[in-house]
Amino acid sequence: MSTTITPALQARSNGTCELCTNDDAAIAYAVSPRNNDAIENEVAICNTCLSAMEDPAAAMHWHCLAGSIWNAEPAVQALSYRLLYQHKDHEWAAEIIGSVEPDEAVVNWALSAFEVKPIHLDSNGTELLNGDTVVLTQGLNVKGANFMAPKGTIVRKIRLVADNTEQIEGKINEQTIVILTKYVRKSS
Repeated sequence: MSTTITPALQARSNGTCELCTNDDAAIAYAVSPRNNDAIENEVAICNTCLSAMEDPAAAMHWHCLAGSIWNAEPAVQALSYRLLYQHKDHEWAAEIIGSVEPDEAVVNWALSAFEVKPIHLDSNGTELLNGDTVVLTQGLNVKGANFMAPKGTIVRKIRLVADNTEQIEGKINEQTIVILTKYVRKSS
C-alpha cells in the first residue's frame, strides 16, 4: 500500500528513495502486513522502484539493495530483504543476503509476504472460517462421550484447529469435540 510522503518521512529519507538512493522519493510504501499508520512501517521510494516491484523482469534494478539492506530503519531493511529474497536464485542477490545478518524480527517481517496460510476445506472443497456453521455429512461416534452425532447435526460457531487443516472444533450436546473436515459441509 502506498500513499503520499509525510513531512516526517520526507525528512527521514532526505527526500531520496530509501531503496535505490538515486531518485527523489515520491511514495510512502507500507511494508506489508503492516500499513501506513506509522512511519516505522513505511519506506520512501521513487517511481522507478515502485515500477520495478511490479515487474518480475526488473531483477537487475535491485542491485541497489546492496546499500539499502544496511539502512538503520527496520522497514527499509525488511523491504530490501524481501525484494532480495524474491531474486535469491540470482547469485548477486544470494551474495547480498549472505552478507548481512538482520535482526530476526526484520527477517520474519520480510518473509511474512511468502507465508502460506493453512486453509480448512469442508467435504465439498468450500473454505471454512472460524465462526462458521457446518452440518455433519455422516453420523459420528463421539469417542469418550458415549453418544452418536447423527448425520445432519448442525454445529455452530466452529473453531479451526490451527496446526491441522483436516480438523475443526465444535460443540455437540454441550461438549466441545474435534471433527474431521471431511465429515462436514458448510451451511449457508
